[in-house]
Amino acid sequence: MSLLDKETIHRKLAVILENLQALQPILQMSREEYIADLYRRKATERLLQELIEAAIDINIHLIVQTGHPAPDDYYESFLKAGEIQVLPTNLAEKIAPSAGLRNRLVHQYDRIDPSIVLQAVRMAEDLYPVYVKHVEEFMSN
Repeated sequence: MSLLDKETIHRKLAVILENLQALQPILQMSREEYIADLYRRKATERLLQELIEAAIDINIHLIVQTGHPAPDDYYESFLKAGEIQVLPTNLAEKIAPSAGLRNRLVHQYDRIDPSIVLQAVRMAEDLYPVYVKHVEEFMSN
């Protein structure tokens, strides 16, 4: 992997970590407080979208750079990252549904349920630091 590729991945990992940090205050909010604050809701949705997109970009980049065909969709990018041992399979399976949330946020298929977004923030706080750790380990090998 070229130095440029590594720099790109490190930049995307930084987006994930920065957005996780920015989401910390949301974890302290009640559902009612969250729903009442339009600006925090919109900021939360955008931070999650950027975080998930950064991970998808990393997945696709690592999959293709290691000589594998590009995944058919964003969900599969996580599963393939598990198959090629960037991520443990169980982590890949747990984190893959975040691709669906990204699609709902971007395309606004329907009204976004604030409870789902709050649940996604908790999931991101649990799983994405582990995701970052495994990507960094993969790149150092």
